[in-house]
Amino acid sequence: MKDGHIHTPYCPHGSKDSLESYIENAVKAGYSALTFTEHAPLPASFTDPAPAGDSSMDIKDLENYLADLNQLQKKYQNDLTILKGLEVDYIEGYEKEITSFLETYGPELDDSILSVHFLKGSRAWYCIDYSPDMFKEAAGDFGGVEALYHSYYETLSQSVITPLGTYKPKRIGHMTLVRKFQELYPGPENWQAYASRFLTLAKEHGFELDYNGAGTKKPHCKETYPPLAIAREASSMGIPLIYGSDAHTASALKQGWDTVDQSLVKPWRR
Repeated sequence: MKDGHIHTPYCPHGSKDSLESYIENAVKAGYSALTFTEHAPLPASFTDPAPAGDSSMDIKDLENYLADLNQLQKKYQNDLTILKGLEVDYIEGYEKEITSFLETYGPELDDSILSVHFLKGSRAWYCIDYSPDMFKEAAGDFGGVEALYHSYYETLSQSVITPLGTYKPKRIGHMTLVRKFQELYPGPENWQAYASRFLTLAKEHGFELDYNGAGTKKPHCKETYPPLAIAREASSMGIPLIYGSDAHTASALKQGWDTVDQSLVKPWRR
């Protein structure tokens, strides 16, 4: 079993659970491999729209993060495979800075994720998964929930087709994150058409998908990212699905694992 999406104590909106506590829990859970994918530092010229400014790790912590993982790879090499990674945000208009960052740190990474959390409206930037209130504000700015979905999938598509250098991640994080508050703000009836078109693009460009269990634990979502029908569609197209707990605490490893269709998950081989 591999978990390809795990956070760390370097995450300012996560927990202070130690890296070793994540690893020890992974060993107990029967993991063969895991990837630590802390939120990469945001571009210096970008202002985090989250009110607490806590969407990503601080650039000052990045070297320590990588050094810690180097040490733990050696310490636990006989127990499981530990991969060094980051969850990198695609932010429209900041491609040069993202590319520069990846060219600098990409050689040190084993496995990473490319995600979309931030969308630019006519009035402001929004972190669409921050809170129901911010999602509602964003929908109002974009002209409704359907317009917000449209913008999300347009931006997700841009993340796939935009050149970001040699070290661009090849796995898309939680491709239905826009549905995090779907019980409060239902998506448009045709939202699956957006997702299907995106799958075609991901397939054409050779991307994997994060099959993310975190949404099952979100009170207004209660489904995986992507949900079962979309995951099966992706699998039928030959798109690899990599399970991700998206754990922000050591106890959250394997969250949603009993909900995902495990037969769709790409097997891990050491």
